[in-house]
Amino acid sequence: MAPKQQPRKQSTTVSRGARKRDEDSGTEVGEGTDEWAQSKATVRPPDQLELTDAELKEEFTRILTANNPHAPQNIVRYSFKEGTYKLIGFVNQLAVHYSQVGNLIPKDSDEGRRQHYRDELVAGSQESAKVTVSETELLEEEEGPKEAEAETGSQTDVPAAEAAEKVAEEELTTPKQPKERKLTNQFNFSERASQTFNNPLRDRECQMEPPPRTNFSATANQWEIYDAYVEELEKQEKTKEKEKTKTPVAKKMGKMAMRKTTSMESQSDDITKVTQAAKIVERMVNQNTYDDIAQGFKYYEDAADEYRDQEGTLLPLWKFQNDKAKRLAVTALCWNPKYKDLFAVGHGSYDFMKQSRGVLLLYSMKNPSFPEYIFSSDSGIMCLDIHVDHPYLVAVGHYDGNVAIYNLKKPHFQPAFRSSAKSGKHTDPVWQCSKSYSSQFLDTYDAHNMAVDAVSWNPYHTKVFMSCSSDWTVKIWDHTIKTPMFIYDLNSAVGDVAWAPYSSTVFAAVTTDGKTHVFDLSINKYEAICNQPVVAKKKNKITHVQFNPIHPIIIVGDDRGHVTCLKLSPNLRKMPKEKKGQEVQKGPAVEIAKLDKLLNLVREVKPKI
Repeated sequence: MAPKQQPRKQSTTVSRGARKRDEDSGTEVGEGTDEWAQSKATVRPPDQLELTDAELKEEFTRILTANNPHAPQNIVRYSFKEGTYKLIGFVNQLAVHYSQVGNLIPKDSDEGRRQHYRDELVAGSQESAKVTVSETELLEEEEGPKEAEAETGSQTDVPAAEAAEKVAEEELTTPKQPKERKLTNQFNFSERASQTFNNPLRDRECQMEPPPRTNFSATANQWEIYDAYVEELEKQEKTKEKEKTKTPVAKKMGKMAMRKTTSMESQSDDITKVTQAAKIVERMVNQNTYDDIAQGFKYYEDAADEYRDQEGTLLPLWKFQNDKAKRLAVTALCWNPKYKDLFAVGHGSYDFMKQSRGVLLLYSMKNPSFPEYIFSSDSGIMCLDIHVDHPYLVAVGHYDGNVAIYNLKKPHFQPAFRSSAKSGKHTDPVWQCSKSYSSQFLDTYDAHNMAVDAVSWNPYHTKVFMSCSSDWTVKIWDHTIKTPMFIYDLNSAVGDVAWAPYSSTVFAAVTTDGKTHVFDLSINKYEAICNQPVVAKKKNKITHVQFNPIHPIIIVGDDRGHVTCLKLSPNLRKMPKEKKGQEVQKGPAVEIAKLDKLLNLVREVKPKI
């Protein structure tokens, strides 16, 4: 025991002796106090100004403001209320120089107290662990010789004693750790159910051009006011004179008519205020509704045409229909010569034993859900045409022999002109509205075995026209030759034919079995390059077809009153290919030469009669 305890006692004595020497060698409290008590001399810089007492006592005030000196002061915005650009008075003066998300917690807060208590627990557990380690070392030193004596005396109790000592050591050396509490960070807290990334909000602004405005001013002189009063008095006197000449019954009828007209005018005035705005909103809604169709009409091109060997297809676009035209066949179609998206549809009946009413509808591709104009008639419409120079005038031929002219500028539902027995109306149905021919025919052709349904001149070649019939055939003629140049059998009654406006060799025909046939004589002189069903065979029969003047589309009408719009694929509207170093020749002369080249091949075979 003596040799083990000597080093520990020596170390303690040495430390006490060193501490005593340090205390003895320490400085006394009163040393150096005289140096602080001495007077201090001020040092003046050489460039310091010499000021008087009055100047030294003078005060200069400086005011600190929160305004940003770099903020722009000349920002202007357009004011729609006043119609001018105005200077903005309020400017954001905030300037952020540095920003950082902090994670510091105040000590007085609940979170700070909990963390401080946790740190104290951890520190206490560490100190208790150190104390237990030192106590176990002392116990081991004291129990060492006792164990040696016990080994010599009795060796049977060694395993039990060693197991007890190990258990005691483990209990002493392993202090109990306090349970850690999971703390939430109040600055970066998010619930488990809402851990989603939120995009930052952005401000979006736009500046538009001011709406156009005009200033109108006029001066009301004394004589102008006098003339206005005189005109009003004259009108009142004339109305009084008319009322005196009328009978009592006529007066009552006139009052009733005046009341009706005034009520109608008031209603129309209220409606016309929002008519234009409602029409624009309706077109916007339809544009959103039929956006996929509009995108297909404007941009879609069928890429499969490259692999079809000169055959094409028709892409269905819009379908136009109205409840007022139910159970009425489409008897006429015509595009407006000025407004290329507007077309007129005439409705009637080809069943001459069941004749009823007629309807004239004008549709626009901008609004396929409802017609722009609706005109009803007592007799079915058989044909129609739109004036070339005045596109607001529509001429209509009826089944009862009358001819009517509608003016789209006037809101009345009645025609502006209507023929009568006095003016010399027709006694039979009017089949064609045109002024391009005289009343005497020039020649006749033995063309078809059944009724001829349509005849159409080529828009480029003045000698070539085309006819179709219920005998299933379409024939192309040169009016100087009595025999047809081309004959096509379509296996069903042909309702209508139409030439394409972009080529002299392309035309379309529709048959009663619901198919549309498109021909291009420059590609195939013997058969159509497109035979496509457009409507159901059992339900509908196609009656008319028309090409759009500028867009690659056609409209097709059936006997149920429906009009379908179809887009031509690229193979159906092929143009001459560009050659290197040569410009592509276009124009009527090129189209006439192209058609003449085909006709000359037939003329050589067929002799003139």
